[in-house]
Amino acid sequence: MFKLSREIRFAVNPGHPTGDQPTNGGFPSMSGFGHYHEIQITLAGELHSDTAYLRNIKEIDAVVRADGIPIVRHAIETAAPPSRVPAALFDRLRDRWPGAALESVRLLLTPFLSVSCFAKELPMVRLSQKFEFSAAHRLHNPALTDADNRKVFGKCNNALGHGHNYELQVTLIGEPDSNGVLIDIPQFESIVAEAVLDRFDHQFLNLETEEFRELIPSVENIAMVIYRLLKPKFTSNTRLASVTVWETPKTWCEYSE
Repeated sequence: MFKLSREIRFAVNPGHPTGDQPTNGGFPSMSGFGHYHEIQITLAGELHSDTAYLRNIKEIDAVVRADGIPIVRHAIETAAPPSRVPAALFDRLRDRWPGAALESVRLLLTPFLSVSCFAKELPMVRLSQKFEFSAAHRLHNPALTDADNRKVFGKCNNALGHGHNYELQVTLIGEPDSNGVLIDIPQFESIVAEAVLDRFDHQFLNLETEEFRELIPSVENIAMVIYRLLKPKFTSNTRLASVTVWETPKTWCEYSE
């Protein structure tokens, strides 16, 4: 089974002409103070023998632009809750690629905030928010000799530590309430700030945080610790689905239970 993902970029420009030609930012292009969004879809299936494609991406783009963007435009014009949009997109698009199954739809509301739904989870939706914090750490196992620590961890074993600008993505899952709300966004942000950012930002994790005094602060363990700090903060109706931590743009870890 192959899974193909495609991102469609566009702007909704109330009261302004949209244009019909692709540009650097996708199309319709931004005009005035519009609303810029991205739709990401994932299709699953087998390849066509004559093209080696699961689906031609031009076909994917055309369908999403014709049938998906109007749903987003209508949601903006009617001030509909964003959490309802992925399911509406899914319903509209699910049968548009015969022979390929629509696995998921994700709508990026900002570079940091997105809502998504997966075929196997409907009617539940996912809400993902990205955060940032800076911290220092040292990778060191006291059960190993100094020589073995240097061999295993290299420069990351420096006794004075080293720092990272971490990116943190917190994903919630649940069924929107009667008003179409999964969780109040400021409340979501406050929970993460109080439980995680205030605790770890600009700290030497090994020395200044209780959680890592005896636990090696690898990116894997950081993701796990943050997940366990956040898990009890959310209700059963809107529960924590996963935590992803980027240590660098090339290295990240997702944790869930």
